[in-house]
Amino acid sequence: MRHNPALIRLFRACKLAPAFSALWFAFGCFAAEAPAPLWTPYDESAELAEQAGHGNPRMRFQLINSRVLDKNTLWRPFEEELAAFPAARYQALLPLILEQDIASLQRSVIEQKFNYEELVLFYLYRIRAIESDNARSLNAILAVNPEALADARRRDQQRLAGEVSIDDDSLFGMPVLLKDNIGADGMATTAGALALRNNRTGNAFITARLIESGAVVLGKANLSEWAYFFCDDCPLGYSAIGGQTLNPYGRRRIESGGSSSGSAVAVAANLAVAAVGTETSGSILSPASANAVVGLKPSTGMLSRTGIIPLAGSLDSPGPVARNVADAVRLFNAMSGFDQRDRAMPLLSADASLQLRQVPLGEFRLGELESLAQNGQYRAATTALADAGARMTNVAMPTFSASGFDRLLAAEMDRDLSNYLRQMAADEVAARSVDDILLFNSEAPSLRAPYGQALFDLMVDLQIGAEDEALLRNRLRDSARELLESVFVEGQLDILLSINNLHAAVAALANYPAMTIPIGLTEDGRPTGLTLIAPSFAEQTLVDAALQVERVLAPRVPPRDYQR
Repeated sequence: MRHNPALIRLFRACKLAPAFSALWFAFGCFAAEAPAPLWTPYDESAELAEQAGHGNPRMRFQLINSRVLDKNTLWRPFEEELAAFPAARYQALLPLILEQDIASLQRSVIEQKFNYEELVLFYLYRIRAIESDNARSLNAILAVNPEALADARRRDQQRLAGEVSIDDDSLFGMPVLLKDNIGADGMATTAGALALRNNRTGNAFITARLIESGAVVLGKANLSEWAYFFCDDCPLGYSAIGGQTLNPYGRRRIESGGSSSGSAVAVAANLAVAAVGTETSGSILSPASANAVVGLKPSTGMLSRTGIIPLAGSLDSPGPVARNVADAVRLFNAMSGFDQRDRAMPLLSADASLQLRQVPLGEFRLGELESLAQNGQYRAATTALADAGARMTNVAMPTFSASGFDRLLAAEMDRDLSNYLRQMAADEVAARSVDDILLFNSEAPSLRAPYGQALFDLMVDLQIGAEDEALLRNRLRDSARELLESVFVEGQLDILLSINNLHAAVAALANYPAMTIPIGLTEDGRPTGLTLIAPSFAEQTLVDAALQVERVLAPRVPPRDYQR
């Protein structure tokens, strides 16, 4: 007797439904299944013609979709499971998962509303639905972990067997995305570059820590190629492998921010529970604020960089991207741990985890920048905080000169990236130096470097010795520290309040941690972030204040067109 594949898929779908979901069983399991959506390449010429007139030169795209990635390959390993996951079940899970924090998701698992396997299936279904729709696609994901569902099933088995204890702060079973410069078994680590398309390396230190915590690595997020130190003033969020990342608050209208573009866009559009980004100077703060999510740039040395493709070793740091402060802290804690291979890590403690404490807002003295007094959203936020009991102090921020910053980044990347290519890149990667990458790209520039590679040219052309590089680094670091220290001391501040990534460079050079929190949309629908800056390694104070600031200010506004 021949079996009907459609009936088999429906039977499997019904097995996934919790026993108490009788209504869903009655209507969902016997509903006719719609054909699985497939992504179809299309002629982008009309859209690109529209972009040519964009008021922001960086938004004048030369392409939208990647010329090398067939999006259907993202969900192809899960075709059978997705076929057994009907639209009715997805709709039933929407209010239980969309915009929910980790604590709520864990409680839903404990209450048997869904399990970890269904949670992963929900996100895979959602990624397929959005990325296969050319009117809604965001190009936020450039790889999906083929073991994600198997990993989720193992988490379910461990939980049901009583092998783990789950609480509200646990990342156990939570699907998390990694920016694609972070190493992960089973997927290439490319920095968005075709030269590293076959760079299959092991887990980065923070990836291993996430897996140890029980998190499920869902896949890789798109990014600005080479962490946006590649082409000069080119679109944020573009990579040769992933294509052009688009902002869910205004596709092709509002910039995605960068370089952790895909991480922030995916979290904003609810394509994962949370994501990991990296920052050298603004690469978490910029996309997080542009997409109305929370982004934490820790002090360099708080989280390991081992196994992450570098930009500048003196400044780089991974950090969490989430929809709320508590989830950002939970993700940070799951990644934390002392890595003796990373010489930037001071041995403050073997456990650098942060606590979710409720410290009264009145305990903090917050610095309000005079230069931002005319910004209506900033003024509304600081007024609300003052009304809620915060001790506000008006402060003036002296002008900071970052002259020579590009030269410092070029010198450090030339050395650090070349070391990575020689020591950590997979054997299948032919490029072992910046020169090799330049040559590779020059062989097919329209495919591999359509916006040019001016900053890679700068690396090669730069003539700076080790002594002069050290002098430049020390000058920039010392001037940034002196500036921020004077502001904090004179204002007796615990936290300095900025906006978006406006002061990302001075904070990075001084090694001050920063966290951006969404505070609403402008009149034309652009998200804005209030950015909190704290002294070096004062992450706990930063988090204590951020939790209270988030409580007082209006909650994040989700992107209107991505609520289904």
